[in-house]
Amino acid sequence: MSPSLKRGSCILSESPFVHVLKSKFRGERCDHCLQLNKVRKCSSCKYVAYCNQDCQSSAWEVHKTECAYLKKVYPKIVPDAARVLLRIVLKLRNGGDRIRGYYTEKCYRKYMDLMSHYNEIKCDPKRLEHLESLRAVLTDLLGNLLVPNEAELLSMYGRLITNGFNILDPEMNAIGTGIYLGVSVVDHSCKPNAVATFEGTTLSIRLIEDIPSLDWSKIFISYIDLLSTSTERRNDLKANYYFLCCCSQCVDKQKDMEMNAASCVNERCDALVDIESDRCEKCNSYITMEHREKFKEIMDLTKNHLQNMEDIAYLDVCEICLNKQESLLHPLNVWHVKTLDAAFEAAIKVQKWTTALEYGLRLIPGFRKYCGDWNPLLGLLYLKCGKLLLYENRLQEAFGNLIEAEKIIAVTHGKNHSLYNEQLVPLLMQAREG
Repeated sequence: MSPSLKRGSCILSESPFVHVLKSKFRGERCDHCLQLNKVRKCSSCKYVAYCNQDCQSSAWEVHKTECAYLKKVYPKIVPDAARVLLRIVLKLRNGGDRIRGYYTEKCYRKYMDLMSHYNEIKCDPKRLEHLESLRAVLTDLLGNLLVPNEAELLSMYGRLITNGFNILDPEMNAIGTGIYLGVSVVDHSCKPNAVATFEGTTLSIRLIEDIPSLDWSKIFISYIDLLSTSTERRNDLKANYYFLCCCSQCVDKQKDMEMNAASCVNERCDALVDIESDRCEKCNSYITMEHREKFKEIMDLTKNHLQNMEDIAYLDVCEICLNKQESLLHPLNVWHVKTLDAAFEAAIKVQKWTTALEYGLRLIPGFRKYCGDWNPLLGLLYLKCGKLLLYENRLQEAFGNLIEAEKIIAVTHGKNHSLYNEQLVPLLMQAREG
């Protein structure tokens, strides 16, 4: 039996079987390392671009087989999923089926070991419609002779959508898509004991809890956004991964109530109130019909606005929602937390630093409750708040937030990660010296 492993231990690091840069970042990020940099296009296909000669040389083993096909369709933009499938098709034609992704010294997975969910996808009209559109793109690229048959392509597509990872930059923005063979052994939990983080295209699994020994059947990461209600999480997992989560986080009625909690009508009471109850369980205040109706109205308004702002959050809309939520939604109501998150990111985008700081500090308790004490997003939130506090010259508060960021990021990313060394450490030094 292996010795106990501590929180922060890296238990697996792996390079991708295949990966692609998201098409919206073409021209500003390197197609190989995905770093933000000044890039130069491939002189042949003019589709991909690299930050230097080293990256271009390293990428050639993969790119040489796709270059002519991308050149054929240039200047058309190839959808990300189609480009991943293109790379899978070409890799498998060149012996990729023999590649092993090790998750222990002796245990490994090959591409064909990945679950395809063939039968589920065959009964999923939306997936089949998407696959048909991707088949058309692949036919345009490869021609009819090289496109896999219907069953093979459906299996490839299934392996992609249920095993693919969004590759994230240090700020947790999705910049690429990759398939990792060994990492595919890790299952989901809404209360994970490990996290997946990236350095470039390398994916690392790091523990956020102490464990007695390395047993991969007991290692869990979250496949989805944890800042969601149990209903949202279960629907997301069912729709995208074809299983229904029955963990304690999903079936606990009390947790579900807390996510949708109202504020008490008694302003001095901080209880999480079930809006369907007659009275507050903590102070026994009566929940009026007016309070209940206003609560339901703003909940519907909030959900509608957040859905409409899924891609771009607008600060003025967020602020309208937050003002209407006051004294109705509990500060830890998940929809209030989601609105704060959207407002925080929107304020940063329009460079309203003081406003962003206010929302960021208010966001911390909600992130901690729903994402957990050792989530990378919480560490990044503390780092952003620390940076904004430095800008406001509130040095003591900045130092406190950055210390909290350091505790988390040292665990989730490790002290050798660029986020730790290149962003966090300089900010900590600035706060200390100031």
